[in-house]
Amino acid sequence: MWTLATVLAANLSAQPAADTSDPTKLSPPKAGPVKTLPLSEVTPGMKAIAWTAFEGSTPEQVPVEIIGIMRNVWGPGQSIIMAKLGGKAARTNVAGGMSGSPVYYDGKLMGAISLRFSTFSPDAIAGITPIDLMLEINEFDQTRPLGAAVPTQAAHRSSDAAGGVETAGGFGLAEEIWQSIGAEAPQTSSAVAIETPLTFSGVANGVLDVFSGYFRKSGIVPVQGAGVGGANPPRENLQGTLDPGEPVAAVLITGDTSATGLGTVTYNDGKRVLAFGHAMFNMGPVEMPMARAEVLTVLASQLQPAKIANSADIVGALRQDRKSGIMGVLGERASMIPVNVKVRTYGEKDQIVKEKDLHYNVFQNQKLTPPLMVLMLYNSMFGLNDFAEESTFRLSGKIDLDGERQISLQTMQTVSETPVPAPLALAGWVGDKFQRLFTNIGELPKFKAVDVTIELLPERRLAVLEQAWVERTDVRPGDLIEGKIFLRPYRGERIEKSFQVKIPNRAPKGPLRLLVSDSNRLNRGKMLAGARNRLMTLSETVSLLNQEYANNQVYISLMQAGTTAHFDDKTLPNVPPSVLNVMRESGQRRLVLENQAPLTETSIPFDSIVSGSYSIALQVQ
Repeated sequence: MWTLATVLAANLSAQPAADTSDPTKLSPPKAGPVKTLPLSEVTPGMKAIAWTAFEGSTPEQVPVEIIGIMRNVWGPGQSIIMAKLGGKAARTNVAGGMSGSPVYYDGKLMGAISLRFSTFSPDAIAGITPIDLMLEINEFDQTRPLGAAVPTQAAHRSSDAAGGVETAGGFGLAEEIWQSIGAEAPQTSSAVAIETPLTFSGVANGVLDVFSGYFRKSGIVPVQGAGVGGANPPRENLQGTLDPGEPVAAVLITGDTSATGLGTVTYNDGKRVLAFGHAMFNMGPVEMPMARAEVLTVLASQLQPAKIANSADIVGALRQDRKSGIMGVLGERASMIPVNVKVRTYGEKDQIVKEKDLHYNVFQNQKLTPPLMVLMLYNSMFGLNDFAEESTFRLSGKIDLDGERQISLQTMQTVSETPVPAPLALAGWVGDKFQRLFTNIGELPKFKAVDVTIELLPERRLAVLEQAWVERTDVRPGDLIEGKIFLRPYRGERIEKSFQVKIPNRAPKGPLRLLVSDSNRLNRGKMLAGARNRLMTLSETVSLLNQEYANNQVYISLMQAGTTAHFDDKTLPNVPPSVLNVMRESGQRRLVLENQAPLTETSIPFDSIVSGSYSIALQVQ
């Protein structure tokens, strides 16, 4: 099998060794084969040279003095070289974005700057990942990453808003993000990976404040910057692109909002690129656009130094994100998810007063796509001048997947007594859908497009179901019964709605129950059954998500005595006892039972979030 190690071993004389005794004679390294320095030949006191960009994309020399080797500090057989940096790095300290800066001794590639030790220290002490560890990256296969930390429980939590209102889906992912505000990246030892600056453009500062803690937990430092040049195919002429020491950007989002992770190129054989010297997210195989970058400046700090950079054009695709670095391929293209968001603002008379269309592309990954979707949608609403405390957000749309699968989206969200802001709760409801799609065991979902319309309504729209009435309670099969429902809105006049319900011809004699309810009452059994099954396929997950009732409708159901079984994505009314016994034996933990069975069901749409239920006893003659 072709590997980077094979290329390195071949034609070692292609790049002549440089004389580090006279740094003035050195020129920045170029792409191509290079000799490597084994860890066994690294000794304390060596004077080496690192290359990194402090401004623009041209790397500059950084004097490096080897202090020693920290044995097995990264794990069994994984040692790190400890070194002291001089030159400009002595002033800036070991900055975010220096990750991957190549270190050479006598023209041989020793490794990549990847760790820092010196918080609040006058010395710029760094850790160097040996090049041998980085060369292992390409030995891994291209299987699905199993270690991505996806919180499988978050998508199934539920939480009630003020007045018993089930708002937009339980705040699972939104609540996790909100509770991360102020969180710092965990530090488990004195040697920590250099934080990766995650540069955002088109994102309000208030949004970054909300998401910073969530990303910091993964060692990612969100900063403001400029946008990347779209999700276009990589340019054809790649000669001289991403030479060692130049900045490189991993692209997470492009379009009206962009997000890129910044690091430095360690090695480039003309096709494959190694960078960072540590993991970005440690996701294993990835499919993410790779772009050039230009450093504006390096923010010197004893606490958190970082490069401030702009991303440039896309030049390839990242294929691996491993513990000892990232690997990308020049000229290849990474597919992204097109996301189209239309934001409308309504006036007092329900007339559209403003509308804007936003377009994004986000990379597909089970760990980061859900929170990135939340960020994009939240940011789309956050910057509206029309936003007010007493506002309501109405969302509709669809998620298209390969295999002619589609998920319909419909919900509303408004301010409540919970700490999560309404726009974040609404965006989190969509993010939870992505989380649940990614946690299926059958196949990794492939998204074709996401289309969302978000409408901002000018007041808080909540309505509690108070009462229901029917013209008579003694009925016969085939009868058409007139009725009314009464709702109490937030700060408004009582709402009265008429409805009709037909008694089915198959209705048995005896008692029936007319249930007038919100979506929460009907969703409970279905969603609980889905949450209990950790082995759902993608098709089952799509089916279950499409069965979810919307929270802005009143549902009118005729219920008869019997047993309804919710099993995976299936709802089985009037299950015979013999079948029920078999289901209990084969899947007891995944089975949710209700002691009633639906005969018919209809709904009445509202421009409010509806809560509550009311029951009327009927007698079939």
